[in-house]
Amino acid sequence: MNGRRLKNFRSHPEYTLEAPGYCYDETNSRSRINMYNPEVFREENKDAITAMIRSCPLATLVTNSPNGLLATPLPMLFVDDEGEHGVLHGHIAKANPQWKDSLANSEALVIFQGANAYITPAWYASKAETGRVVPTWDYLAVHAYGPVEFYQDSKRLLDIVTRLTNLHETGRPNRWSVSDAPSDYIEGQLRAIVGVRIPIQRIDAKRKLNQRQSAEDRAGVKAGLAESPLEGDRQIAKLIPL
Repeated sequence: MNGRRLKNFRSHPEYTLEAPGYCYDETNSRSRINMYNPEVFREENKDAITAMIRSCPLATLVTNSPNGLLATPLPMLFVDDEGEHGVLHGHIAKANPQWKDSLANSEALVIFQGANAYITPAWYASKAETGRVVPTWDYLAVHAYGPVEFYQDSKRLLDIVTRLTNLHETGRPNRWSVSDAPSDYIEGQLRAIVGVRIPIQRIDAKRKLNQRQSAEDRAGVKAGLAESPLEGDRQIAKLIPL
């Protein structure tokens, strides 16, 4: 990376998390758009960020084009020991114009949206005390940034399709593998997709879990979410700090 780096990114109000570790690039800071991420919600632990990414099997790929932004939901494979900060792999349909219309050598954004839940003020102890409360939303999210490569090499496509399949078939009864299908059929399917590879250059990771509320209010939120019929609510309940 060009430009002067600050050894401690926390010391700068507009720091960029350069994927777990990470220095702020002062030269490019004003040209970059990052997730709004106050320090109290910021996740900086590499293992925690990796777990957040892997808990979101379906991501959203966002790229820029001459006609504006393009976005595609797609499963992504995160390889954390490839490259400096890890690499994201996936594929999209060849009929999807995103791979042809995206600006060359431009930065892509991949959004991993984790568990999330609506937080009603009725759960806050302070509601009865002051009434000065409003709703909010708790959530986990990771934004990963890097240059996107689209490719059509059949060997590379077969490799990523096989790896993604193995990842999501693991632990299933009657597990399916790519080799179960006729080879000529798989070859035809590969001709209908385009590979996606994004070496990560920087990451924003956020855990918004009512950290700004009092312990009493957080306890009320945790209890309320734990009783919800919604799985996402119960997932967030387990994460609310007390």
